[in-house]
Amino acid sequence: QVQLVESGGGLVQAGGSLRLSCAASGRTFSPYQMGWFRQAPGKEREFVAAIRWSGDNTDYADSVKGRFTISRENAKNTVYLQMNSLKPEDTAVYYCAASWALYSSSFRATAYDVWGQGTQVTVSS
Repeated sequence: QVQLVESGGGLVQAGGSLRLSCAASGRTFSPYQMGWFRQAPGKEREFVAAIRWSGDNTDYADSVKGRFTISRENAKNTVYLQMNSLKPEDTAVYYCAASWALYSSSFRATAYDVWGQGTQVTVSS
């Protein structure tokens, strides 16, 4: 049973940076892709970024392009989200997710099979 655990969230001022981590359990963890999503209270869960587990293809939501960077360290079953130039509208619970669906859209939450518990990111203005 694969489990994902996010960490690194917190409170930061606008313009600041945070680095989120997502660690997966298991010795044979090998999904097709890993994604980051976020959800603010009363709003739908939205796609943030995704990365293939093999190769270096990445996808980003338009709202975070140029500010966020997704990366991975396969040997440690870990994916990261470096967030720079944070804005108040980035405030949300951030979730890590894993997908084994090769041909599903990376930006759809329904494409992902396993989710972490989430980590809160709050950006003050």
